[in-house]
Amino acid sequence: MSNTERGMRHLPARLILASRWMMAPLYLGLIVSFLLILLRFFTKLFGLFWTAQTQSTNEVIVGVLSLVELSLMGNLIIMVVFSGYENYVSRIYAENDPERPSWMEHVDFSDIKLKLMGSIVAITAIQLLELFLDVTTHTDRELYFAIGIHMVFVFSCVMLALMDRLSAPHSSGEAPAPSP
Repeated sequence: MSNTERGMRHLPARLILASRWMMAPLYLGLIVSFLLILLRFFTKLFGLFWTAQTQSTNEVIVGVLSLVELSLMGNLIIMVVFSGYENYVSRIYAENDPERPSWMEHVDFSDIKLKLMGSIVAITAIQLLELFLDVTTHTDRELYFAIGIHMVFVFSCVMLALMDRLSAPHSSGEAPAPSP
């Protein structure tokens, strides 16, 4: 087989492998969206700081909870960018860098999926708490829908964790029994 024939045979595999770089712009877009979250965080923080003296305790709590919600979103974005880039595009060559997050070494798709769902559950719980702190301005229907949506996310998260646990190899420390 000539070099040309061998190169032509490997061309589809090379194109498929190179296509992973089409994900890189998406991760760059997520970094830009992180800047939007950061801008919104500081806008809310300064607004909360300037109006805290005239707000009720519940209004301040809701304001602080919205800051927590934004920080959870920021964590999610960073986690998806780092792990997605590492798992699907290319390694980030900073292995000996003391600032490299330790979780980057062992986060896979399953971990990201569970962390993402856990963060969504936490965010919906915060939003639900915000509704309950200001319950007089919401209808019963709005509250029921918010509870229902939150419960769907909780159920989905539990089911994903259960599926991951059931599909993971057993790690009891014992060697598997030999097959007959």
